Amino acid sequence: MIATAEQLPDSQRIVITGIGLTAPNGNSYADYRAALLAGKSGVQNYEIRYVGETLAGLCDYEATRYQKKRDIRRGTRAGSIGIYCAGEAVTDSGIDWENTDKSMVGVYIGVTEHGNVETENEVYNIKGYDYDTSFWSHHHNPRTVANNPAGEICLTMGIVGPHYTIGAACAAGNAGLIQGAQMLRLGECDLALAGGVSESVQTFGIFAGFKSQGALAHHEDPTQASRPFDTQRNGIVVSEGGCIYTLERLSDAKKRGAKIYGELAGYAMNTDATDFVLPNPERQVQCINLALKRAGMNVDDIDIVSTHATGTTLGDQQECTAIREVFGKSETTLINNTKSFIGHAMGAAGALELAGNLPAFEDGICHATINVDELDPECAIDGLVLNQPRELGKAQVILNNSFGMLGINSVVIIKKL
Repeated sequence: MIATAEQLPDSQRIVITGIGLTAPNGNSYADYRAALLAGKSGVQNYEIRYVGETLAGLCDYEATRYQKKRDIRRGTRAGSIGIYCAGEAVTDSGIDWENTDKSMVGVYIGVTEHGNVETENEVYNIKGYDYDTSFWSHHHNPRTVANNPAGEICLTMGIVGPHYTIGAACAAGNAGLIQGAQMLRLGECDLALAGGVSESVQTFGIFAGFKSQGALAHHEDPTQASRPFDTQRNGIVVSEGGCIYTLERLSDAKKRGAKIYGELAGYAMNTDATDFVLPNPERQVQCINLALKRAGMNVDDIDIVSTHATGTTLGDQQECTAIREVFGKSETTLINNTKSFIGHAMGAAGALELAGNLPAFEDGICHATINVDELDPECAIDGLVLNQPRELGKAQVILNNSFGMLGINSVVIIKKL
């Protein structure tokens, strides 16, 4: 029998006490939420080598708030995003950082990919020197190792506890949260910095790859390019961004009188094992149901389902099939999508999408899915919130879907305390 969160002692219950983020339409929790409620997109025109003119979700955060310019040049974009988000999360948590035992702080950062940007740039640079590798940067190796984003956070913040990145494709933001919670429960750390980051807009390869699949979005109005569930959707808008949470045991959070955004009530991860790219709704259903079982909840307990839908026809339809099977009989669950505002932030997507919905615990509003002019009949689900926010009155539980290539699925359930 699985013990639900409420049946566990406070020392095993995991809560969110701080949030730091940068998104294409906001660089703080409050500004991001305001943009979502106002229907403000963060997608804009963009040009990248070899691919040319395209669209992307770009962030404009204050990188020097936590880093020196020298360190920004030496490091990576993903590392810089992570440092900014981690710094904001710690500040937001109100924890006494100066007197925190840094050996008991763990850093668990989800990524879709890492090192592509730096490798592409180095190859491009030595092209101008007839591919003479003596011009290859000595910073290349530390920039491209898989643990880089988490490692850069530790270097900057003086953290000496465990750190690593979690390669979980577009399920990575949720995976970072899950890993942080597990390590807290194991006693491997007393504070976890967990979430996801993405620097994907700086690599031409990801744009070229989606374009060759016919899955790269285009629209004369950039703000309308990301349009999950709409019949006129034509692909993914690649975006950068990051969202990192401070996670603590409930017992520790209570002891220091911390504000609590919510409790990690349930989670699950599984694998389709059926295709490199196409999702399997049967496995998605299994993942959602396992998260509900672990949370000790049924479908009527879920107030908001935050969808993964990216704006690809089959991907959107398959997820809607899964959601319909699980939540089809619920009369109270509302369903939305955040990628319609910011595009697909890859490794950061799940963490950012959760952060877009968490304020519903306070304001009682479910933000909309924008850019749906004509709903795809295959995506018609009761409870889908389109184009205008909807008043809930009271929100207690959010379920956050994140799925990725190679069939990796993740679901996180957050409950208001």
